[in-house]
Amino acid sequence: MNTVVINMAGNIWKILVKPGDAVEKGQEVAILESMKMEIPIVAETDGTVKEIKMSEGDFADEGEVLLELQ
Repeated sequence: MNTVVINMAGNIWKILVKPGDAVEKGQEVAILESMKMEIPIVAETDGTVKEIKMSEGDFADEGEVLLELQ
């Protein structure tokens, strides 16, 4: 099982995918808001979104799992 993790602490501003969506390596899957900047969160591998672990507006710490790919 592959995961997409948060690369720095911040608020989940927007989630760009939903369960069942196919994603490609390098594709933006969410946007994190931190220090008034928008930081894209990208998939590091190809896969299909199995489960999203967070919601828009949630605070996420660096290293937390955003979503699982299969």
